[in-house]
Amino acid sequence: MKDVISTILNHRSIRHFEDKPLTDEQIHTIVSCAQAAATSSFIQSYSIIGVKDKNKKKKLAELSGNQEYVEKNGHFFVFCADLYRHTLIGEKEQKNLNPSLESTEKFMVALIDTALAAQNAAIAAESLGLGICYIGGIRNNLEDVKELLNIPDRVIPLFGLAVGYPALITDKKPRLPFEHVYHEDEYEQNMEHFYHQLDEYDQLISDYYKTRTNGQRKDRWTEQMANMLSKQNRMYMKEFIQKNKLDLH
Repeated sequence: MKDVISTILNHRSIRHFEDKPLTDEQIHTIVSCAQAAATSSFIQSYSIIGVKDKNKKKKLAELSGNQEYVEKNGHFFVFCADLYRHTLIGEKEQKNLNPSLESTEKFMVALIDTALAAQNAAIAAESLGLGICYIGGIRNNLEDVKELLNIPDRVIPLFGLAVGYPALITDKKPRLPFEHVYHEDEYEQNMEHFYHQLDEYDQLISDYYKTRTNGQRKDRWTEQMANMLSKQNRMYMKEFIQKNKLDLH
């Protein structure tokens, strides 16, 4: 296995995979590593659905915005925030857990638990020499995803994780400056410093895109974010979550 630190620091999204499935042993290792992640109060409020069926992967690719690498990879995992099993626990132990399970706090716990487990899985996969790509596009059509994967109430598919043997490895995309992300003792709010850092990062990202695309693309990061965030996207989410008996209180 690769050194953990170098594995983390060399992460990049892979969107082209070899036509080679993961072994059952690899899948078991990745899921076991996901389960080793920290979990709030031992709640373990997530589930992972592995999708091998080619027709289901093809349909998920369509539902995710026609992303080909959702269909063509070594294995596709769907990470779900899951409080369904805790509903069953309430029935088993004859206690009314609904007020707690329907709270914003427990919904946040489920989101955090799921994200921590997924990142463990991603690092494990990359440690095995595999590539990964997170797929938020499955949230484009959650009703259809739930029906396709037979998912009950109080379970929300949050994102997919495409894993496989890389067929094409791109350059690592530069992250925000360390000083822009890390604050000591209080949140730094010197606007002059803040904007200066953003200007420097904009230039870095613009240069990255120009190099990667041979000059066909040169957008700045702030430009990219402003354009994306000015468009309303997946605005049905609150209604969908509450329909599934989560985040009601």
